[in-house]
Amino acid sequence: MVAQSVFSVCGMCTVRCPIKVTVEDGQVTFIQGNPNVPAMKGAVCPRGAAGNALITDPERPQTPLIRVGARGEGKWRSVSWDEAFDYVAGKLTEVKDKYGAKGIALTDRGGPFRDMHRALLRGLGSPNYCNHDSSCARNVQHASLSVTGMGRKSMAYDFKNAKHVVLQLRNIFEAINVQEVNNLMDAMENGCKLTVIDIRATITASKATRYFQVRPGSDYAFNLAVIHELIKKRLFNEKYVGRYIEGLRELEQFIEPYSPEWAEAETGIAPAELRQFVRELVAAKGAVIWHPGWMAARYRDSFYVCRTAYIINALLGSFGAKGGMPLVSKPGDVGRADLKAFVDLYPKPADKRADGLGWRYTHFEEGPGLAHLMYEAIESQDPYPVKAYIAYRHDPLMGFPDPDRLRAMFNNLDLLVSVTFSWSDTAWYSDVVLPLSPYLERESVIATKNALKPQFFVRHRAIEPRYDSKADWEIVGGLAKRLGLNELVFDSIEDIWRFQLEGTGVQAKDFNATGMVNLADKPIYRDMDKLKFKTPSGKLEIISEKLEKAGLKSLKPFEAPETPPEGSFRLTFGRCAVHTQGHTVNNPLLFEQMSVNPLWINSQAAAKLGISNGDRVVVSQRDYSETTVAKVTDLIHPEAVFIIHGFGHRLPVESRAFGKGIADQNFMRGGLDKWDRAGGAIAYQEHFVTVRKA
Repeated sequence: MVAQSVFSVCGMCTVRCPIKVTVEDGQVTFIQGNPNVPAMKGAVCPRGAAGNALITDPERPQTPLIRVGARGEGKWRSVSWDEAFDYVAGKLTEVKDKYGAKGIALTDRGGPFRDMHRALLRGLGSPNYCNHDSSCARNVQHASLSVTGMGRKSMAYDFKNAKHVVLQLRNIFEAINVQEVNNLMDAMENGCKLTVIDIRATITASKATRYFQVRPGSDYAFNLAVIHELIKKRLFNEKYVGRYIEGLRELEQFIEPYSPEWAEAETGIAPAELRQFVRELVAAKGAVIWHPGWMAARYRDSFYVCRTAYIINALLGSFGAKGGMPLVSKPGDVGRADLKAFVDLYPKPADKRADGLGWRYTHFEEGPGLAHLMYEAIESQDPYPVKAYIAYRHDPLMGFPDPDRLRAMFNNLDLLVSVTFSWSDTAWYSDVVLPLSPYLERESVIATKNALKPQFFVRHRAIEPRYDSKADWEIVGGLAKRLGLNELVFDSIEDIWRFQLEGTGVQAKDFNATGMVNLADKPIYRDMDKLKFKTPSGKLEIISEKLEKAGLKSLKPFEAPETPPEGSFRLTFGRCAVHTQGHTVNNPLLFEQMSVNPLWINSQAAAKLGISNGDRVVVSQRDYSETTVAKVTDLIHPEAVFIIHGFGHRLPVESRAFGKGIADQNFMRGGLDKWDRAGGAIAYQEHFVTVRKA
């Protein structure tokens, strides 16, 4: 049979790289990066290459399931989609009738394809939509808003043209965005310097021009010392600062005590090394990217780490600069109409949010909410009862701290629904499991990419579902039909695309050739003199009016991180190139590549404990322990230990991942209460463990 090519979007992680899928006789035979996107270079990461193993894996939900035993017991009854839709819609209606629509909540992992299920919740009348971001990049988002008045995605990272890139809360060669990786590697071949600031020598650090191993929790001190050097030596871009920055005088006064000499005691970095680093940043003349972070839910002051990263970019003139952080363009900026949004079909709900955003916490952006505060509302029923919860492609029991406490919170629910393409701890604890077709077996709504070269893009279905699963639009439509939201009910994906594209001048057939429609002919570097930042002053603001009104400091004095108790280590975690959190550990191909998460421990610390590389070790917190193997190395700070997140599965339906490695979230008791009050994100790395040889 003749091979067919399908242009689609990878779904193995949240980057969603554009891909080209080769299909023969109804089977996927090859997955590559979309060749029409030059920066992809035809490549995918290891996770993307394992997409076919996701669809062929029989150890995933195959039909809709309704729980028949106790929550978490694993007793299910397989049902038809009609019965599942009737059951869920009936329970949602019961909750709505008794508690109002505000008694319903939904969380997801965010991203470009969420329009329809967000519209479903809004159509019901509930304000309680959250995504996963309080476990990831909320600190970055709120830091960006506090300085620029715009969200973090309003700026592009122009890696390809950069002359110096600083990665502090970003491990780019392991938490992989293929286009960013390729662009950065091209830049480095052309002389771009790469500086990595981390407690651990990651793969990214191994490729760096300079690596600073800082004390855990001292990133803010490091950044303050950089700002001190820029200010005291008058190394900043004075013309740029004079034109675009408001509040320099306040910054000059605040930064006075935070010299490189002061910072050495906190970070362990010699003043001479820091000063040389700053001189090299200045030499790049604005073609600098000090990345403000990706997963920045780390310490209680990580918001200020992100915020000072934005301030450093401002002092160096990086905002708007080619090779720095130019502003992206939206369709309207290039004279084009944007897609019609399903969420706009319904008015914004009048009820206040259960997580307190917009009324209790006025300095936070409402849109994606703070999921951990919504979970607290489920427990406390303050400000009102939340009794139905849909976890849409989201696994909070793996992704948030203290899962035992979360389960206790979820026990207050009348209905817990999981929409998922793989088993997860949350799905296992749910009342209903609705199997979502994996990305190769489903198409999605068209999405907009705001960028230097804005575009529309779409995920096409490569093959038909192997099991009794459905695409997003089919699941939303099935529920909407029973809930009286007929505006979300469509007979085909083509009807959905026609609705979205109305007035854009684009047709669905325009995506067939490449999977995307470019809205500009070339990258657009917007003229800084022709725009204003969305702050009260129209400039980059050192002092945030919103923060100050909320009783929070725009420039917070440094507080030294807690030193681990004697015999203990700060528990840290991160990503790798092989796995995406927990949902790939049971993937047949990726499991072969990495089946367990070893514990990184400093060589000197390990020697004191009699631990050698490869030994079995017991990791404990008070009366709780799990066991893994040790990776003994000089390449981690002695105050910390490190593991890859996503392991420690205990579900009998996952035969490969079962019992392999340890789960960091289990060592974070009380962790839902440890969060950054200025940025909103969880502070995951404020927990301590002991280690002994098994």
